[in-house]
Amino acid sequence: MSKDPDRLLTPREVAAMFRVDPKTVTRWAQAGKLQYVRTLGGHRRYRAGDVEALLAGEHPRMPHAS
Repeated sequence: MSKDPDRLLTPREVAAMFRVDPKTVTRWAQAGKLQYVRTLGGHRRYRAGDVEALLAGEHPRMPHAS
């Protein structure tokens, strides 16, 4: 587990963890499978704890409106 579950990861970092294309990560976020937050510039970022939960086969927290 990550030392900081609230650390924000880029789509590329998440994609590398799952060995998928970053566009797949974006589709997961749009489908509600992975919570994300928006940066001030409008980019998606993913909490490390949520990503690790998904990797472990757990259902991460439900997304809130961002």
